[in-house]
Amino acid sequence: MGQDVATSRIGERVIVSNLLRTYVDYRPFECWTFGSECDGGFAQFAVAPSRETLKVECEWTDAELASLPCSYFTAENMLHRLKLGKETVLVTGASGGVGSAVVQLAKRRGATVIAHCSASKADEVRSLGADRIIDRSADLVSVLGENSVDAVVDVVGGDHWSDLLRVLRLGGRYAIAGAIAGPIAEIDLRTLYLKDLTLFGCTFQDDEVFTNLISYVESGEIRPAVAKTYPLSEIHQAQQDFLNKAHMGKLVLIIPQVTP
Repeated sequence: MGQDVATSRIGERVIVSNLLRTYVDYRPFECWTFGSECDGGFAQFAVAPSRETLKVECEWTDAELASLPCSYFTAENMLHRLKLGKETVLVTGASGGVGSAVVQLAKRRGATVIAHCSASKADEVRSLGADRIIDRSADLVSVLGENSVDAVVDVVGGDHWSDLLRVLRLGGRYAIAGAIAGPIAEIDLRTLYLKDLTLFGCTFQDDEVFTNLISYVESGEIRPAVAKTYPLSEIHQAQQDFLNKAHMGKLVLIIPQVTP
């Protein structure tokens, strides 16, 4: 426990916020992330601000609880920014860590979820709540038709990005927090303004995203999607499996338990 932190916190089961704002005095759109602005993502021990380290009471295993950051936080943030309700939403990369989280969290909000993923993972994604599966090799405009969905949650990007705007209805909303298929995309600006679309780039998270997600866990409204666990000594294999993208859900490293 650091200075001015109650020792009664010792023994709590906790999870650390995906994006730490203490270090930047809670300024809007500024944050630190483990493994990016500060080290600690692959460490046996790490420190975090007490204010952003929340107690969690649930029956999940440690590996399951560790699957929340950063996928579920990222997913919930995108839906929070979209203000998604009981609407039709298209989710790209639906079998990955963020995508599979979006499927669950969108269903929690009462949305009709169209999942875009490989055919080999269709059954697993459907088991998370997806209402419809579209193979990632399919032509979205041909399959769905233009102006057919209320919102798009995208973590893929790439060459087919413009098709996502075409399937959005008039006044539709689009959120992105990844570009695994490529960061460069071409946009027809007429599609953007003639359809009155709203585009959200999503990194910074409001505080309520963290606390809301913890409440979903504690009330049993979502369930973890852990694909595989690895000891820290097999981190190279874990990274290779991540790059191969043959899994559905999260890959979790298990850090050896030692007494500090």
